[in-house]
Amino acid sequence: MSTIPTKNPVLLWLRSGRGLAGYAATALGLMVLVILWGAVVRATGSGAGCGNHWPLCNGDFFPHHPRLATVIEFTHRSMSGVITALVAGVVAWTFAARPRGHRARRAAVASGVLLITEALLGAVLVKGGYVENNASNMRVAMQCIHFTNTMLLLAALTLTWWWLRERMQAALPATARAAAWAALAATVVVGATGSVAALADTLFPSPSLRAGLMEDFAAHAPLLVRMRWVHPAAAVVGLGCALWLGVRLRSTAGRWVVALVLVQIALGGMDVLLLAPTWMQLLHLLGADIYWIALVAACSGAIAPASIAPGSTAKLAARQPVAVTAGS
Repeated sequence: MSTIPTKNPVLLWLRSGRGLAGYAATALGLMVLVILWGAVVRATGSGAGCGNHWPLCNGDFFPHHPRLATVIEFTHRSMSGVITALVAGVVAWTFAARPRGHRARRAAVASGVLLITEALLGAVLVKGGYVENNASNMRVAMQCIHFTNTMLLLAALTLTWWWLRERMQAALPATARAAAWAALAATVVVGATGSVAALADTLFPSPSLRAGLMEDFAAHAPLLVRMRWVHPAAAVVGLGCALWLGVRLRSTAGRWVVALVLVQIALGGMDVLLLAPTWMQLLHLLGADIYWIALVAACSGAIAPASIAPGSTAKLAARQPVAVTAGS
């Protein structure tokens, strides 16, 4: 007796989806690193490190004799290139391993589309000169749009990973759906206003906490500075929505959401008290990313409830490696 595989073993492995969720989690983790390094670019004023060139760096594929700002910006672009390749792999593999109509397919497509818009928005920032010390109102608007797209991209990657796990998930109670959508919307606003507050702290650092608070409400202060108070105000609303969601969920996921949002509020308070040093901004942003991932996962049932169509289990099973036995 001998076992003869019916197909190429590599294709069988890809179609089985084994390791796909882990691969998607790797892409998600790298995306968080890309976001953090983007904050380093902003905090160090390195956005123009490659000049007014995109996607090339100072007109070259690889910069020669770069200064520090060029190294920082080029590193960010290189990391973005790697995540682009990984997300393309996630999309292709998800379509190969999951049947038509599977919600992970939709999340993967959304990830690809949002990654493209993320790159285009980055190009607008560079080509439009909305980098370094530019404090124009247009940069404020672009900052909000860019970071909102970043959050949506991170959410799409989170959903792709979460739904690829193919684990049984308790249905989200109907009473929790409104709280879920409110928490998601509020957190997007908190993130967008937070990106503006971080930019204001970078371009207009305050010598003391008292001086910073006075500048926030000074009529002569730039728009960036006068918008700084919106972030903590939005954070209070976001906290209320997260607590509401935690009460409605009454689950481990809800407790994680509440715990992480409280940690994030504490990090935000420390950021203000320490006058927003770069390392604290990065820690605060990392906490925000982790909270956002946990929140999106907890609310995934409201975004696209799981549905098991007739025969869907059989379709998934059909993608597992199959072999036929033949007599020798």
